[in-house]
Amino acid sequence: MTRALMFQGTGSDVGKTVLVAGFCRLAANHGLKVRPFKPQNMSNNAAVADDGGEIGRAQWLQALACRVPASVHMNPVLLKPQSETGSQVVVQGKVFGHARGRDYQKLKPQLMAAVMDSFARVADGADLVLIEGAGSPAEINLRPGDIANMGFATAAGVPVVLVGDIDRGGVIASVVGTHTILPEEDRATIAGYLINKFRGDVSLFDNGIAAIAGFTGWPCLGVVPWLKAAARLPAEDSVVLERLVQGPARALKIAVPVLSRIANFDDFDPFKAEPEVELVFVRPGQRLPDDAGLVIVPGSKSTISDLADFRRQGWDADLKAHHRRGGRIIGICGGYQMLGQSVRDPQGLDGGETLAEGLGFLDIETEMAPEKTVRNTDARSAVYDVALSGYEIHLGVSQGADCARPMAVIDGRPDGAVSSDGKVSGTYLHGLFDSDSYRAKLLAEFGIRGGETNFRLDVDRALDEIADDLDRLVGFERLMNTSALIGR
Repeated sequence: MTRALMFQGTGSDVGKTVLVAGFCRLAANHGLKVRPFKPQNMSNNAAVADDGGEIGRAQWLQALACRVPASVHMNPVLLKPQSETGSQVVVQGKVFGHARGRDYQKLKPQLMAAVMDSFARVADGADLVLIEGAGSPAEINLRPGDIANMGFATAAGVPVVLVGDIDRGGVIASVVGTHTILPEEDRATIAGYLINKFRGDVSLFDNGIAAIAGFTGWPCLGVVPWLKAAARLPAEDSVVLERLVQGPARALKIAVPVLSRIANFDDFDPFKAEPEVELVFVRPGQRLPDDAGLVIVPGSKSTISDLADFRRQGWDADLKAHHRRGGRIIGICGGYQMLGQSVRDPQGLDGGETLAEGLGFLDIETEMAPEKTVRNTDARSAVYDVALSGYEIHLGVSQGADCARPMAVIDGRPDGAVSSDGKVSGTYLHGLFDSDSYRAKLLAEFGIRGGETNFRLDVDRALDEIADDLDRLVGFERLMNTSALIGR
C-alpha cells in the first residue's frame, strides 16, 4: 500500500517547496520509493518532464530529490500567467487553453478528474507520495471546486501538515486563524503543523506552541530554522526576486532585467556560485548598471508584452549604451526573440499585441507558431565547442542572417544567432549556464576564472544537507507516522 502526506501553507511562500523536496530526499535516503505531487501550480518557471510536457520546476526539483525521472503527472495542472488577469493552462503537460481568473474558477471542477488520474499514476508502485499544496487553504473564497488544497486532500483522503512561516510575523495568528475559518471536514484532515524559517533560540517559542495547542488541539511536528542549504536550490517563484539583496562588487557584474512575465529565471543560478561574479537582478524602476560587463535578457511568458515594458523602463536605451561601450549581451528564449528586428504573432498566441519592433541587436525575425516546442535536449556550444544539456519551452521560430552563426547545436540542428561583431548572441536553450565548461569559457572572455564549482552536484548535495537537517529537526519516523495509507 502507498502512504501519502500533503503539506499546505498558512500563506504563499512559506517554504513548502523546499520542505517537500527535503522530505523527499530524506525518504529516498531511507530506501523508500517516494514521489512528489502538486495538483495545481502557478509559475512561469517550468521544466520539461522526462515523459514529455511541462511541469513546474519545483516538481522537477522534487523528482530530483526522489532520484526518479520527472513526470507530467507530478504536476497535472500548471498555470502560466500571461497578464494580470489571465494564464495559460497546461494540463498533464500539454497546453489546455487560456483562462482569466473568474473563468478558471469555473473550469476547476472539470480539472479534478485529470488531477485524480495523475495522482493515481504517481501513487502506483510508490511507497510514499509527498504532496505540495498551493497558496493557502485559508482562502475559503476559493474553496468551491478547489483542486489545489483541501478540495484535493478530502477527495484523495490524505492527511495534511500545515506550514507556518514565522519569519514574516504573526505565525500564531495565521495557524490559529486557519483552524478557525476552515470548515469541519477540512479541519479534520490536518494532522499537525510545522513552524518554518525560525531564527534564534527555539525554546523561546515554547509558549507559542502551547498557545496554538490551546486554540487548535493540533500537535507541533517540529520547528525548522532557516535552512542554509536552501539558498543553493533553484527558486520556484519570481517573488524571491523582490527580496534579493545585492551582494558585494566583484570582478564581473552580470545584469538581468526582471521582466514583468520573466520565465525560467533559475537559468542564472549557476552564476551565484561563481566567486568572481556579481549577479544583479534589475527591478522595474531601476536602470541597467553602467558597469555591467554582461547583460542577459531572460525568458518571458509574453514576449511582445514584455518587449513593450522593456522600453517603458528605458532599458532599451540602457542596453544600446551598454553595447556601445563594448558590453556583451545574451538573450535566452523570449529574450533572444526580443533582441531581433521584429516579433510577429498573427494568431495572438502570446496573449497580447500581434506585432512588435524588436530591439535590433540581432538580424533575425521571429514569428509565433501554433505548435509549442517542449523538449529536453542534448546540445553543444557552437561558439566554445563544449557539451551542453538543457531544455526548450517556447512558441515561435526565429530566422535571419545572424542565424548563419548559431549559438548552439541542439540535437544536431543549429539554434540561435550571433551578431557579426560577436558581442550579441541568443538561443532558445534554457539551462546552458548549468554547464561548468560553458561557464568557464564564457567567463574567461572577461578575464576571470569560473566553472570550477560543479553546479548540478552542488544542488544534489544541498538536498542531502536539507534532508539531514529535517531528519534531526522533525525525524523520518514522525514523517512516516503522520502519513496515511491511501487506496484502501
